[in-house]
Amino acid sequence: MARSGSAKDRRAEVTAPALGFTGMLRWAWTQLTSMRTALMLLLLLAVAAAPGSIFPQRVQDAFAVSTFIEERPVLGPILDFFQMFDVYSSVWFSSIYLLLFISLIGCIIPRARKHYQQMTSPPPRTPRRLERLPEYGALELDD
Repeated sequence: MARSGSAKDRRAEVTAPALGFTGMLRWAWTQLTSMRTALMLLLLLAVAAAPGSIFPQRVQDAFAVSTFIEERPVLGPILDFFQMFDVYSSVWFSSIYLLLFISLIGCIIPRARKHYQQMTSPPPRTPRRLERLPEYGALELDD
C-alpha cells in the first residue's frame, strides 16, 4: 500500500497528545530533576556570579556603589534595577541556586535509594561453568 503525500504532509498530520495539568507538572518535574538540567543550572550559576566580581557590591562597599551610580547617571540606575550591586542576594541569583538545589535533591534521592537497594541485595549467583565464559582464564603459579 503506497502512502500518499510527502513526508512534510505526514508530519503535519501528527499532533502531540494533550498532557493536562498533572501531565505538565510531571513533565516539568522530570525535566527539572534530570542530571543535564542540574549541570546546566550549575553552569548558569557560575555565569550569574560573574557580575558580583565585576561590579562593586553593597554588602562589601556601599560607598563604592553610590560613587559608581553617581559617576554613571544612565547606566548606574539600570544596573541597580537589575540588582547588579546586590548579586548574591538578588532575586534572580537566588532563584537559580534554589532551582539547582531542588534539581540536585530530586536527582540524587532516587539514585541513592536505588544504590542502597543494590548494596543491601545479595550478590548474583556465580555461573556453574566459568570455562564457558569468554573472559575465563586460569593462572597456575609455581611454588
